[in-house]
Amino acid sequence: MFPLFVLQLDFVRKKVAEISGRDEQEVRVAACPYRICPLGAHIDHQGGIVTAMTINYGVLLGFVPSNDSEVVLQSGQFKGVIQFRVDDLQKPIDNPENINWESYARGAVYALQSNGYDLKKGIIGYISGVKGLDSSGLSSSAAVGIAYLLALEDVNDLIVSPVDNIQLDKSIENKYLGLENGILDPSAILLSRYGYLTLMDCKVLVQLVEKIELCAILKSSSQFLFSFVFFLSRTASSSHVYFSELSKSQWSQGQLPFKILLAFSGLQHNLPKKRGYNTRVFECKEAASAILGASGSEGVSNILCNVDPPMYEAHKSVLEENLSKRAEHYFSEMKRVAKGRDAWASGNLQEFGQLISASGRSSILNYECGSKEMIQLYEILVKAPGVLGARFSGAGFRGCCLAIVEPDLAEQAAEYVRAEYEKAQPELVCKIPADRRVLVCEPGDSARVILPDHRS
Repeated sequence: MFPLFVLQLDFVRKKVAEISGRDEQEVRVAACPYRICPLGAHIDHQGGIVTAMTINYGVLLGFVPSNDSEVVLQSGQFKGVIQFRVDDLQKPIDNPENINWESYARGAVYALQSNGYDLKKGIIGYISGVKGLDSSGLSSSAAVGIAYLLALEDVNDLIVSPVDNIQLDKSIENKYLGLENGILDPSAILLSRYGYLTLMDCKVLVQLVEKIELCAILKSSSQFLFSFVFFLSRTASSSHVYFSELSKSQWSQGQLPFKILLAFSGLQHNLPKKRGYNTRVFECKEAASAILGASGSEGVSNILCNVDPPMYEAHKSVLEENLSKRAEHYFSEMKRVAKGRDAWASGNLQEFGQLISASGRSSILNYECGSKEMIQLYEILVKAPGVLGARFSGAGFRGCCLAIVEPDLAEQAAEYVRAEYEKAQPELVCKIPADRRVLVCEPGDSARVILPDHRS
């Protein structure tokens, strides 16, 4: 499953045994990978089609059931002990400045409570991410939220499908924390497969989530979800979540013909505390509203997926400059996703990489995200030896950049990026641990609970 995680499992289990007084053999571990989004940047919240895959770094939450409803948690990254009860009524956070590491555990309880799940047992646990990778655009917050959901569901014998957990994590982020994000992050973490590119039509998934929120009619949601799942070779119009396997002819001795490079800027923040992200989301909705209004369309939500390309071309002149840029990014990114899907399926990683870099340029010029430092890092990456394509990761305002790189040149590319970025930003680089400045990663798998005596 996660090659790197295997090394951490024993440590996490030992910590839980120390905290709880239980035997290590009783400890289960929720393993939730971080994710990258090669194509489909900033369009999930507009119902666009996005691509994703996970990496072999992520969050581990070791846990045992408590004897009652109490939750007791410690962290590998933060000091202190969290203690509360799952039968305490959780209320959304009013002030984003009050968000801390405890908020995600409480948010998971809130999401389950507000969606009608009966929680009787708490957990005693220890959660550990990868130092330096939190708030870096790899969806560490979604990984943490999902880890808590999986653990609470496990100890309370709740059977919850991936689709339901996507909705539950969205409830943590949107309703409890107040972040206007889409569903790309939890979908990628919960649905990805090793060796595949995950593609998601977020317009359909948003509609599905809305149905779940409105009524509890999907009693066997896992069957409902998997009726959507098709491989790329299928052409059925109902394929809304599907997976594309890279052509086996491109694999080398069972290994994928690329690695993933993560280069860190040294700038980090917590999304709910920075409103640049929410501003871009609202601007996209304003652009949709203006075009739909100009076309005489009524009764549809103001998101860009409800604007078809001919309507956009006919009425884009009504948009103010900043709204015009947001819409241009959406529609050009949708084209890149379609081309990237075909390039991946045919094994054309050169074209796939070029589309990733074009996505990065549009994020800078049209979506207007990325600080000076992030743009410098992106420009260094696209020049690095063996790099096929690069762009910002996550929202793009801080954090890291990602790249797809030829495996034989991955270490050389990493060294080039380390050296060039240190020249450009020496003060920032000195704050990043030496072994975390540029990481060479492998693709990962989906989130899951690892049982005792299992290492994957």
